[in-house]
Amino acid sequence: MSSHLFHCNKCGTVLPLETYNTSRLDTCSSCGVPVRIDVFPALFRPIQTGVKSVSLAEDDVSSCYYHPQKKAAIPCETCGRFLCSLCDIEFNDRHLCPYCIETGKKKRKIKNLENHRVLYDRIAFFLSVAPLLLFWVTIITAPASIFIAIRHWKSPLSIIPRTKVRYVFAIFFSSLQIGGWMIFFTKLIA
Repeated sequence: MSSHLFHCNKCGTVLPLETYNTSRLDTCSSCGVPVRIDVFPALFRPIQTGVKSVSLAEDDVSSCYYHPQKKAAIPCETCGRFLCSLCDIEFNDRHLCPYCIETGKKKRKIKNLENHRVLYDRIAFFLSVAPLLLFWVTIITAPASIFIAIRHWKSPLSIIPRTKVRYVFAIFFSSLQIGGWMIFFTKLIA
């Protein structure tokens, strides 16, 4: 029930249940701003978990946003759309609609919904080993490899658990390459 409490838009004070579904404007008890809250009765119904039955909507009950002929079971916790039990997606103990799941995935607002990651450890390792075939390129790729390895050391590696061994090897090989360049330039100058 506490998750369905509404707050004043100006001061953030929780508005009492007596202000819900009245036909008049009430005022916030803290800042005096006029407020009016109209909610559907489905908001205060207890959540039925594990039940995926569908019932037809009645005249005095709210209907699903996506299926107007079906009775709403729960509101989406992100956008507030009322959902039938078919549209309700329970994710991380939250009830979301399909649209909010999709936008959360696209905008990366739902962290546990990732389906791919940039593998910085693989990039750093590649930058340190691949240019060994063309040694002259290592003057650029060795510092870049060390930078990527250090910069993304704490970045999530992969969806599948991995170790940081590629970072270690990338730093090691790149350090050897930079050391080789330093020796080359000191002998060139001397």
